[in-house]
Amino acid sequence: MFRFLNSRPFDRVAVCLRMLAVVGLMAACMPASAQLRIEVSGVGLTQLPIAIAPFRGQDAAPQKIAAIVQADLERSGQFRGTDLVATELDEVTRPELTAWRQKGADSLVAGSVTRLADGRYDVRFRLWDLTRGQDLGGQSYAVTEGDLRQSAHRIADFVYEKLTGDKGIFSTRIAYVTKVAQRYNLWIADADGENAQSALASPEPIISPAWSPMGGQLAYVSFESRKPVVYVHEIATGKRRLLANFRGSNSAPAWSPDGRTLAVTLSRDGGSQLYLIDAQGGEPRRLSQSSSIDTEPMFSPDGKTIYFVSDRGGSPQIYRMAATGGGVQRVTFTGSYNISPSISPDGKSLAYISRVSGAFRLHVMDLASGNATAITDTSFDESPSFAPNGRLIIYATSGQGRERLTTTTLDGRVKTRLAGASGEIREPDWGPLQKQ
Repeated sequence: MFRFLNSRPFDRVAVCLRMLAVVGLMAACMPASAQLRIEVSGVGLTQLPIAIAPFRGQDAAPQKIAAIVQADLERSGQFRGTDLVATELDEVTRPELTAWRQKGADSLVAGSVTRLADGRYDVRFRLWDLTRGQDLGGQSYAVTEGDLRQSAHRIADFVYEKLTGDKGIFSTRIAYVTKVAQRYNLWIADADGENAQSALASPEPIISPAWSPMGGQLAYVSFESRKPVVYVHEIATGKRRLLANFRGSNSAPAWSPDGRTLAVTLSRDGGSQLYLIDAQGGEPRRLSQSSSIDTEPMFSPDGKTIYFVSDRGGSPQIYRMAATGGGVQRVTFTGSYNISPSISPDGKSLAYISRVSGAFRLHVMDLASGNATAITDTSFDESPSFAPNGRLIIYATSGQGRERLTTTTLDGRVKTRLAGASGEIREPDWGPLQKQ
């Protein structure tokens, strides 16, 4: 059966089976209407100073667009907002570039928010390179009141890509799980934790949410049948389908990059082993053949390799094998307890949780060299997931008796705490880039 080390299992299903009524994998959280508070700590090695002027007309709108854009960019660790006089600017007036440059900014975002006759809002902006005196372009969006935050995230994406060359991830979404009293919820929220919507509520535990590559579906594990069963949830319609309900436990779903298959952990033939199953269901094909626990599969971005956790060496470690099965290689060698692998979108880095002197800390490994670094100093980190541009990692952690979601840069220098005012959240997974 499952093994436990210092009461920390490396198979999340084991936690629920053993501790459903005690601590569980998910802890209490705020209601959907409560907003998460963004707190940024740390300083990156190089941060681009940027001025986000208050958008003309934004005070008459329910969302402060400029503030959301600035919070997004600062959270990335790449930008530093300059503390300037609150001067409203719009997208059509050419600013005094030299004057803004003398105030310490290298770039400037200005725009406007206008209420339209049909009740929508017209959001416009322009980005200026102050050092070169160049207009870097802009866009406009006609959005409903409910999409004002999303328009701000899209502005931040535009600015981020123009100034760094990398895709912005602010308009993406995250999934996570909460528990309040005896009620579990699977939530979908903006990447900054705001605008959370419940995808599923259940009196039984929900664990291991996993986004499909196109972002239209979520796989997860539910205990509604009094045992772990894998479902796939359609985001647009709210409908779901049963994917894996075989004898024993069904857990740890992970999508292939093409979205056609999922790797899952099943105990249908005895111990927990890895299987491939069609995204529409059907008979699974066994991948691993061991007498140990093999679990927590994760595809490489090219779909050719599966990383997973196994205790075949005596303690939980991360291994990899061909996605067709076979050719198993051990990946982690430092430390006696390494779990929860997550692969960066470029396939070059591995995020995982390692036990260090009794503390469970987030580590990042360069897969080419095998060098790994602890990037947190907390004690109960869990469930890392890379942002789709590979520049940030979201993970669950706890401190001062509360659990929370945190994002961090890969060097650990800039961290953002997404902390609820009254409650706790767990099991994050970062969704893919959104189509514009």
